Amino acid sequence: QVQLVVPMAVVFSPGSVPGDLPRPLPFRDVQEMEISVNLRTSVTSRYEMRYRSTTGQEEAALAAATAQEADAALHPLQDTTLGSLTMYVVPETSSLLPQGINVYVGKYRSALVRAVGSLAALQARLREVTQVMSFTASSIAAALSDRVPDGQLSPDARRYLKSSLGYEITFSLLNPDPKSHTVDWDIEGAVNSYVKPVLDKLSMVANFSVDSQILYYAVLGVTPRYDKESSSFLLSAHSLPHVINPVEARLGSSAASLYPVLNFLLYVPERSHSPLYIQDKDGAPVSTNAFHSPRWGGIMVYNVEAPASPQASLPLHVDVDMARVMEVFLAQLRLLFGLSREEVPPEFLLESPGNEGLADWELDHLLWAHTVENIATVSTTLTSLAQLLDKIGNIVIKDDVASEVYRAVASVQSAVTKLSLGHLHAAFQASKEAVTSSERAFFDPSLLHLLYFPDDQKFAIYIPLFLPMAVPILLSLVKIVRETRLHKKEPTKMD
Repeated sequence: QVQLVVPMAVVFSPGSVPGDLPRPLPFRDVQEMEISVNLRTSVTSRYEMRYRSTTGQEEAALAAATAQEADAALHPLQDTTLGSLTMYVVPETSSLLPQGINVYVGKYRSALVRAVGSLAALQARLREVTQVMSFTASSIAAALSDRVPDGQLSPDARRYLKSSLGYEITFSLLNPDPKSHTVDWDIEGAVNSYVKPVLDKLSMVANFSVDSQILYYAVLGVTPRYDKESSSFLLSAHSLPHVINPVEARLGSSAASLYPVLNFLLYVPERSHSPLYIQDKDGAPVSTNAFHSPRWGGIMVYNVEAPASPQASLPLHVDVDMARVMEVFLAQLRLLFGLSREEVPPEFLLESPGNEGLADWELDHLLWAHTVENIATVSTTLTSLAQLLDKIGNIVIKDDVASEVYRAVASVQSAVTKLSLGHLHAAFQASKEAVTSSERAFFDPSLLHLLYFPDDQKFAIYIPLFLPMAVPILLSLVKIVRETRLHKKEPTKMD
């Protein structure tokens, strides 16, 4: 049984304290909620809330002109432990929050919450904030998607990448018509400017490697439809799945990779199919002219402006606007990691994470989900290993395999304990070690079941080898026994 504990500070500024507090500040309270996964499994979420008043420094920070300035000033004063949250309750008349906005979620691990009349109403609002900033029932269900009945999963649950110790990201430029277009893209500069800050933030979650390639004469494999009204070519939503396989065959051997590969493709349409636009299910053009494939990556179509004069010399030189391209690819990367911000109530204002690509609380959101998923993965792996060992009675378990199993069990128990204490970072590290040890044990070459034969197969193999030799040996033994008996029966002569 896994218990997720979120340490949470609720800080009241002057004029925001509800009138029905059960006891004077400071005091502690605990709220628990059960997240049901299936008939046998459930995850308990426990919010350990500490109510207190603001300090002098916090009051000075909350006197800032805007919520952004207050968030930046409060950051050095708050608990920055991974998985912890700090809620600053401001008066209903506070000008920090814009009109119609009741909650401001910053870039770090804190939020500004507009006060309401009663403690019960405030707790209901705080519950909404914690659902956004830590984890939800749907995010835990998505992490445990292998154990959740299909009917109970949200459509997005299968979109997110499975937890892994590493990921490989490949940016590919597809130029199917190099005779017409010479395409230049500053992929190295774009990765350093836009992708590296995001991956530096995500380095706590997994290891990342990035590479790029340019593929010539690589076509999409689907013929777009010509639209006379707009004088353009269209790719409909139902034809998009057929685009992936022909392109994937040209991308390189992702099968040789140890880790999941994320493919981000920039496609410059050939001259005979330009301009090319992607349509959604309703037939409307997609604003980004891109689409993504769950757990695979994304493709963006980059149209080239037609030359002003028909006599223009070919090939045309094209400089790719990398800022526009990377904006789309980073949005798709966030989507693949389950960091989309679609399920936010209208009275919530979420601060943009800026250059880093994700806020501190979004990183925690990812760590909660991956820790739970890692624990479930280790449980499944060790159960499968135990079933294998039960089936093969004569299997040999070497000391190093046994030690990996013991280490995996100890690490997963440590991860569960750390979660119940609210130590998210330590729990995640322990869950990663547990995954590594369980995988090493499960895939150890000495445990290949093909190395061990059932008894009936042994008889089938060895009888044809030994029976021809055994027959004369047995006949000789029978002859020796018979002669011995005859010799005993002969009467002995007496002198």
